[in-house]
Amino acid sequence: MDELDISGIRVFREIVESGSFTAAADRLGMAAPMVSKHIARLERKLGARLLNRSSRSMSLTEAGKDFFSQGRQALDILDAAVASVAQESGPPRGELKISAPVWCANPGFAKVLADFRENYPLVRLNLHLDNHMVDLVADGFDLALRATDEPSPALIARSLCKVEFRLVATPAFVKNLQAGNKDEAVNVAMILPNYVQLERFHLPVQTEWAPLKLDAVMKCGDTTLTYHCVLAGMGAAFLPEWLVGDDLVSGRLQLVAGNEPGFTGNLYAVYASRRQMPPKLRCFIDFLIDRLGD
Repeated sequence: MDELDISGIRVFREIVESGSFTAAADRLGMAAPMVSKHIARLERKLGARLLNRSSRSMSLTEAGKDFFSQGRQALDILDAAVASVAQESGPPRGELKISAPVWCANPGFAKVLADFRENYPLVRLNLHLDNHMVDLVADGFDLALRATDEPSPALIARSLCKVEFRLVATPAFVKNLQAGNKDEAVNVAMILPNYVQLERFHLPVQTEWAPLKLDAVMKCGDTTLTYHCVLAGMGAAFLPEWLVGDDLVSGRLQLVAGNEPGFTGNLYAVYASRRQMPPKLRCFIDFLIDRLGD
């Protein structure tokens, strides 16, 4: 069985030994919905129901009784084997599988990763950039970086920093907007993300020279493509300063309407459980907090 199945067996054992999903979640330092997800995945993998459960009671099925007895013995043997070779005092090591937004592909964040590698050379980073939220347990991720105001209650979340998003476009695009009729709203060709709703932010927008109405001409799930479309003069977009900061300084891009409109995203490190957190995960989160924290 792979590592995720072993995690599911551990969760199953805690449920049986503690007597409930809630008590198991407390023991494991895990959110209750995540406990349920582990069990559902384990039962799908086994092709058998392990627990009979209702809102008031829980009991083992026949398959559950057999699996608990043998699974507990297997975990005890595995734990003993791990303990015999574990080097708790040694440096963090192993692969760390991370999900992060596409806009983390920027020079600043790359420098953070390079500095982490220099400090922890035995940790291998396996980074997957995707603006859509992954399922940490089902997809086998150790950690996800997410910009959100409401982290999932099923996960443990550590606040890292704030990320400013600004409405930017090329100087020629902004100049063309300013040449419009000041008495009428100006339609701004927008490139908007298709994985989150941004239409609610600061609409319509009133500038010193004209009111703006944001009009989506394209929706895109890849921040890098959105960035290059903005540079090509296709339209304006809300992009993180992490990605466009150098362009704003050089004048390659401009803010469409002064310091507004814009919004601030809170960047979190989210993971499934704080109990028995591997050193490689703990040191990476602490490193990000130290380097990115306000």
